[in-house]
Amino acid sequence: MSERSAVHPVDEILPVRQLVSFGLQHVLVMYAGAVAVPLILGSALGLTPQQMITLINANLLTSGIATLIQTLGFWKFGARLPLIQGCSFIAIAPMIMIGKQYGLAHVFGSVIACGALTMLIAPVFSRLLRFFPPVVIGSLITIIGVSLMPAAAIWLGGGDPGAPAFGSVANLVLGFVTVAITLFIYARFKGFIGNLSVLIGLIAGTLIAAACGMTSFAHVGDAAWFEISAPFAFGWPRFAVTPILVMTLAMLVIMAETTGNVLAIGTIIGRPSSQSTLGNAFRADGLSTLLGGIFNSFPYNAFTQNTGLIALSNVKSRYVVASAGAIMILMGMFPKLGAIIASVPRPVLGGCAIVMFGMTTVAGIQELSRVKFDGTRNAIIVAVSVSVGVLPMSFPALFGHVTGPLKLVLDSGIFLGAISAIVLNVLLNRESGSGQLVGSASELDHGSSTSLSAHSAQSEVL
Repeated sequence: MSERSAVHPVDEILPVRQLVSFGLQHVLVMYAGAVAVPLILGSALGLTPQQMITLINANLLTSGIATLIQTLGFWKFGARLPLIQGCSFIAIAPMIMIGKQYGLAHVFGSVIACGALTMLIAPVFSRLLRFFPPVVIGSLITIIGVSLMPAAAIWLGGGDPGAPAFGSVANLVLGFVTVAITLFIYARFKGFIGNLSVLIGLIAGTLIAAACGMTSFAHVGDAAWFEISAPFAFGWPRFAVTPILVMTLAMLVIMAETTGNVLAIGTIIGRPSSQSTLGNAFRADGLSTLLGGIFNSFPYNAFTQNTGLIALSNVKSRYVVASAGAIMILMGMFPKLGAIIASVPRPVLGGCAIVMFGMTTVAGIQELSRVKFDGTRNAIIVAVSVSVGVLPMSFPALFGHVTGPLKLVLDSGIFLGAISAIVLNVLLNRESGSGQLVGSASELDHGSSTSLSAHSAQSEVL
């Protein structure tokens, strides 16, 4: 066996040209979501345009650093998996609440505190892996894929549901033309070009939009050449018990989503995650969140949007995602680069998202295909957990009367689906063992290594 073939695809270092190309593809996919959190928070708190720019640049810079920590890792920090990091949407509501009642200094103070607490509880939270057998993992990945579809629909319509042009024929045509181009490249070409199908679709769709007057690069000239966010740009952080508790609750929900993302990526790339992998991922999230609070940013977790891209491109190298982190750091320091990326029209992003998010759902279905349904109660576990998980996405107003910390939980379909699947599996499969819980940490690591070849063969289908 050659040295190259002995290296797992997740640890393979590709040529620089491929690292940059595939990394840029990941950045284009996650960019809209990455800047959404500072935009929403800044608007809600009435920040000035210059303060908003500071938040966005800080967000991109720390997203890149967080991605490097998670992908490359050091000591017990980082899952060393292709996980691209971004500010979590789960934290938006509590940050707005804290900002309005206590001020922005308390927002960053609570972010710093919950990041430190996350690092402390990471070993405890990672022990929950035994509650994630295939029936739970498959349900969770399926929920992740389905729950992302509203984002694809919003992008496809133009990005702003309140805009008069939202859902216009022009936006829809542009989006579906992007889908067609992406699928053509994916089906017609193999290897390097085929794996870049999403990037080529994004570029082609953007060029078509520019030719039709649906996007403009004029704002690139207005962006600064160089700008970096200094630590504590909004003043020294302040700490209070209530904001810290609220943000910590949000971080617990984020950790549950991180569990789902790590398990999903592990399944897709053919390296099932162990308890130590989860613990390292949580520590990286905690450290990144702590650094985020220092550098005027927010809580971090793995971006689900990019899971489908890995499944579609079949490029599993964590160094590709690390290169995406390096690109985001450059975007955070050179706003002109970020302005160019921001020129990609939302319908173009929506077109590519339809393909990628669908591939995430397929990964969940493939994981469920490993589950025994005949003569077991696994079917009802999948049915109920998936149904409960898509409730917040299918009808957001359902929990409109719920307020306070409980709303953080009910607004997360991934969290609801995970809790439902775990509880049902424990209750219904306790006697039959058909959806058996995984055993001790040593058994987890042994199971991960022995099932690697099977998962690798399965993931090649993607």
